[in-house]
Amino acid sequence: MPAYIHQINTAVPPTSYQQDFTRDLMKANISDDRRIQSLIHRIYSRSGIAKRHSVIRDFNLNGHPALFFDEAGNALPRAGTKARNEAYIREARPLYCKLAEDTIANAPDFDKEDITHVITVSCTGFFAPGPDFHIVKELGLHPSTQRYHLGFMGCYAAFPALKMARAFCAADPSSVVLVVCLELCTLHLQLREEADFIISGSVFSDGAGSALVSAIAPGPESRALMIKQLGSDLTPDGEHDMAWTIGDTGFDMTLSSYIPGIIKANIPPVIGRQLARAGLTGEDIGLWAVHPGGRAILDKIQQSMQLSDDQIASSRHILREYGNMSSATILFVLKNMLENNPPCQTILAMAFGPGLTIETGIFEVLYAPDSAQTSRALNRANGSARL
Repeated sequence: MPAYIHQINTAVPPTSYQQDFTRDLMKANISDDRRIQSLIHRIYSRSGIAKRHSVIRDFNLNGHPALFFDEAGNALPRAGTKARNEAYIREARPLYCKLAEDTIANAPDFDKEDITHVITVSCTGFFAPGPDFHIVKELGLHPSTQRYHLGFMGCYAAFPALKMARAFCAADPSSVVLVVCLELCTLHLQLREEADFIISGSVFSDGAGSALVSAIAPGPESRALMIKQLGSDLTPDGEHDMAWTIGDTGFDMTLSSYIPGIIKANIPPVIGRQLARAGLTGEDIGLWAVHPGGRAILDKIQQSMQLSDDQIASSRHILREYGNMSSATILFVLKNMLENNPPCQTILAMAFGPGLTIETGIFEVLYAPDSAQTSRALNRANGSARL
């Protein structure tokens, strides 16, 4: 029995920063060394990012305490992990609940009484009772709603959440599962000279994405994604090139410059295995929802899989307008694809995280009567990928 993503919603904090502004702020505060400043300038200018959203309001406090900078843009003493996590609790809870409420309200075939499971996802903060509890309580969901939280998995975590949702729906076809991924990555900004911290500081941002999953078939006027397959692979190397650890001044993100090359070398066999499992070839895939972990990652995958610009356009758009919001980002990409492409497309989605882990999903865009022949024709017209 297939499962469907009936609704995808996204949300970002109201404050955003242009990438050029952030670049110059980092240059002024990380180092006086011209070599380091040149490195910062190059990394930020080549990021493919125009702006990013953040819960950091150091330049427009409105009663909130400053975390990183004074009004003149000078760095404050390093904020401790407790202060950063307190900011996470303050900012995350209302954003989780508002997005969850909007997702249910925007789903034409469901209401609050239908929700049977809530799955929340985050790797950028902790509190208990957790966001799953607060969504159930503040939205007035039934107290017997089953609740789960996936923590500290990184950028690929939306896929395990979708696997859980699909499993619940397979076990009970009446299940309606609300998945909410929320990451406040900028709370862990590190003003340090090491290249890993400069790279992570140049790409990460804040945002949240949600998905409403059920085995109940979508209505004839509903646009949805059929979950056709979800898979997971580990690369033979890269374990030490991407990692999250908890430090005294926030979470330390290791994000080495070798990651794009590792992904490029390993992605063809991973994709080949997933397509073979689904009985598909590269020509059957019309759109590629690639987690925009950074511009170099998108470049390497586009080259490796011989993708057209149109096939990967949504990933580049999300990177440019929002940056890397960790686990929430792939939902932004899928939402953009769902809203801006014709029906009957087949989407291959992927995200990457510590391990180095590669998670994949194959989805079909549904809207009105489905047609396998139309799907294949539209996919090939949009451009083919060769393995």
